Amino acid sequence: MIRVGLTGGIGAGKSTVARTFAERGGYLVDADKIAREVVEPDSDGLRQLVDAFGPEILGADGALDRPALAARAFADEQSRTLLNSITHPLIGARTQQLIDEAPTDAVVVQDIPLLVESKMAPFFHLVVIVGADEALRLERLTTLRGLDADDARARIAAQADDAQRRAVADVWLDNSGTPEQLAVAAGRIWDERLRPLEANIRAGRPATVDPHWAAAEPDREALPGRLTNRLWAIAGDKATAVAAAGEAGVPELRITVRDAAAAEDLGPLLTAGGFPPDGSGRYASADPGRPATVVVALAD
Repeated sequence: MIRVGLTGGIGAGKSTVARTFAERGGYLVDADKIAREVVEPDSDGLRQLVDAFGPEILGADGALDRPALAARAFADEQSRTLLNSITHPLIGARTQQLIDEAPTDAVVVQDIPLLVESKMAPFFHLVVIVGADEALRLERLTTLRGLDADDARARIAAQADDAQRRAVADVWLDNSGTPEQLAVAAGRIWDERLRPLEANIRAGRPATVDPHWAAAEPDREALPGRLTNRLWAIAGDKATAVAAAGEAGVPELRITVRDAAAAEDLGPLLTAGGFPPDGSGRYASADPGRPATVVVALAD
């Protein structure tokens, strides 16, 4: 099983990609859907919100009145913190439950609007970001969704910018064309990146590099840092340091571990995280579009 983080700025077209992946067999976990589910009528989440913010946040039908909740929960930082303390654990628990229920060979696609802003990218095997020019996104929001132009600009400005997104993206899907063109591009990613990555990890083998995808790296300068962060997420407290080196566009990552036991424990974690052994005492990327090698060394 692999976990794919899917995101993009508002109006970029992320839902088309999510739908394409699901149609291809992806196991879709939608963060927005979960956020609504955990506060449905008669849910424990809704009862906690009513206890915290009062019955005025309910509509006549007993469902959550979101504007009423927003007026109270975003009135000050203390109220915002209280809201998050209620909803975030519920969303996290439901998300983990769905992931635990996924088949062992699943490509779990987690659709998360604020993936970049919440700094979650290192915890996925692959991050796919849908991008589109801000002017085009503004046009879509005002014409297709009926948003006021100032409201649309404010929502765009409140999110990460394209430079921040590219820095964490393993795949950048340009959506300056039609939904049909985007679906075709997403299908190619599924066939040539996601399914091979999952199969390689399950088999415990490094990938054969695909020159097309390796050349399509969204931000080559950010790649070593992105891989370093991902290895920290995999290794956790078994590592005392993670550093990037390497030349010719193939980063070499060095993980320093505290002792031999930690090095032994790290092997299966690296394989599951997308860096299986390459037969030479090192580890290598299982992603055909992201070549990299990993060396594990003991601390001096």
